[in-house]
Amino acid sequence: MLDIKFIRENSKLVKEKSKQKGFDIDVEKLLSVDAKRRKLIEEVDKLRSKRKEAAEKRDEKLGTEIKKELKEKENKLEKLNEEFYFLIREIPNIPLDDVPVGKDETDNKPVRKWGTPKKFAFKVKNHQELGEKLGLIDTQTASEVSGSRFGYIKGPLVIIQFALIQYALEILTSEMRLAKISKYNPKPFVPVIPPVMIKPTVFDQMARLEPKEERYYLEKDNLYFIGSAEHTLGPMHMNQTLNEKDLPIRYVGYSPSFRREAGSYGKDTKGIFRVHQFDKLEIESFTLPQDSQNEQDFIVAIHEHLMQSLEIPYQVVMICTGDMGGPDARQIDIEAWFPAEKKYRETHTSDLMTDYQARRLNTKVRGKEGKIEYVHMNDATVFAGRTLLSILENYQAKDGSIEVPKVLQKYTGFSKIPAK
Repeated sequence: MLDIKFIRENSKLVKEKSKQKGFDIDVEKLLSVDAKRRKLIEEVDKLRSKRKEAAEKRDEKLGTEIKKELKEKENKLEKLNEEFYFLIREIPNIPLDDVPVGKDETDNKPVRKWGTPKKFAFKVKNHQELGEKLGLIDTQTASEVSGSRFGYIKGPLVIIQFALIQYALEILTSEMRLAKISKYNPKPFVPVIPPVMIKPTVFDQMARLEPKEERYYLEKDNLYFIGSAEHTLGPMHMNQTLNEKDLPIRYVGYSPSFRREAGSYGKDTKGIFRVHQFDKLEIESFTLPQDSQNEQDFIVAIHEHLMQSLEIPYQVVMICTGDMGGPDARQIDIEAWFPAEKKYRETHTSDLMTDYQARRLNTKVRGKEGKIEYVHMNDATVFAGRTLLSILENYQAKDGSIEVPKVLQKYTGFSKIPAK
């Protein structure tokens, strides 16, 4: 959430920026509740002091009167606090100045491209056709077993999936290899296999519980399935004050991800591009406030290195205000080229949250001079299922076989998925 002091001093800016993100918020109501709340806090504090004085003087009559008045005001304060925290949590994060203003994905801004899409001398197939023909993807059986938007990944494609994971982990856990990607702090990432279920209160603190219709909920256990590893990586330091010398703290988590895709009716209904369950390698990092933008740029540099090493053409896209999530201050996507569709599709997302999540999680850092402030947080995709699909399409051959990217061949033990 935002700092209430910042909201008081920049109410017009907060309202304008929230509107740019598609949030219709009532800043005036929040500030009104905040003013009443602060006044009541002063009154409660004064009554508590008077009650203490009455107790010292052993004035039982006065003490009883003050106790009654204090109870009434404390009850009012409790209700005001509940209203205050509800209202302030409804306000989204403020987009950074370089974020393009726009209504939806059509206003996202490509900032650079890498690689030239390959020209095929034959009619290309999409990843679903290729996967079915080669026995790598089975959505028919999955629909009978689990329903729509599920799929089996099989055979050599599974080996390629774990090759991607192993390859990425080798880079992310190596200071030497990270230093070759960027001159920025090359501190390695700590690998984590996190829980895939999360308490509603913690999910809300991450500001990722909503929209609830996108989540899978276990009512009996009062737990949600995570939609990405960062949902349980981010709270690893909740209610902690970290030391500046330990920052940045970087994690890379591998987990299944579960999403209802309730808001994607009619989109990518065939195949496994947009599914309810997929595996994903995800980054979460904690930095000093002044380092968070450099951290995001560093993460995007990792994204680009990975895609370039796979030799898959892509574009880097700045996501506009209207297409960003509520907690995001800046979002940068990588979109890989999909030759069957003849367009770029999103495979990687990098989200900078500034201190928005940290305030809700109460994650702070103590500086060298003793100053305590909230950390800044970043999360980002490393590899997810869509990277597999981009490999299938970009590496297909005329005879129906699929070549394996050279950088992955030492992990797979084979250079090609033969045609059938």
